[in-house]
Amino acid sequence: MEVTFHGVRGSIPAPGPETVRYGGNTCCVSVKAASGKLLILDMGTGIIGLGKQLLRTEFGKGKGHGGILLSHAHWDHIQGFPFFAPVFIPGNRFTVFGPAKSASMLEGILEGQVNPHFSPLQTMKNLGAMFELQPVPTDNDPPPILWEGIAISGRPNPHGPSTCMAYRIEEQGRSVVYAPDAGYPDSGPSEEVLRLYQGADLLIHDATYTPEDRSVRRSRGYSSFADAAYAAVRAQVRRLALFHFDQDYSDDVVDQIYSRCRELLDSLGGRHIELIASREGSSLSL
Repeated sequence: MEVTFHGVRGSIPAPGPETVRYGGNTCCVSVKAASGKLLILDMGTGIIGLGKQLLRTEFGKGKGHGGILLSHAHWDHIQGFPFFAPVFIPGNRFTVFGPAKSASMLEGILEGQVNPHFSPLQTMKNLGAMFELQPVPTDNDPPPILWEGIAISGRPNPHGPSTCMAYRIEEQGRSVVYAPDAGYPDSGPSEEVLRLYQGADLLIHDATYTPEDRSVRRSRGYSSFADAAYAAVRAQVRRLALFHFDQDYSDDVVDQIYSRCRELLDSLGGRHIELIASREGSSLSL
């Protein structure tokens, strides 16, 4: 699998000279499976650049079929949808997975982004692409969903007064876990969520804050880099990618977050865990 980061910021886009190295777009990650199938994790403004790249592939010819995993419906995770070029091309197909009790609930989330109050598109019916909406159960411990030979599992994390879905993607013995916007209690992730993370080749984890900032912003429902490090060590993952950086943090602050997290991982017995600070445009192969 090849994983590429297209947007790594949280809450709102943060363009400007102080964020040029890590990027200022909001959440979007792509996973290209060994089979060539494409999964897109969230649709923040980072999906706009991804869409332009995809126009050079089968998606530009109306022959593309991709999957989209929505973690939740906060704007920084869906605000790029009306500007994602492949959805305007007839013939393209997208299977959209998300935490909902029904397909109609997922449809309502997407329709809300193109509602005439927010967009001149007015309705998804004006888009060229076809959409299949697939709810992901959030209760009990459901078996993985199989999509195009890829196993997809999901468990909810607490996120302030609501929840945010974490996903595990598995293919041919390789695994990626995507866990944005996680606001754990003091005890850390639940046992169900730790099972989802367990042994992952790559854990992309919320690292919105420093521990100092999180201590005074707990109600917002995000993790610090320390929360990410503790989760990675407990789950014994191979790689940890810090993600969803606060929009007010400059690149220099993100550098410090990386350095401090590396020291913490080492002190916790996680020297074997490769650490990555997610950077817009960067890719890694698993």
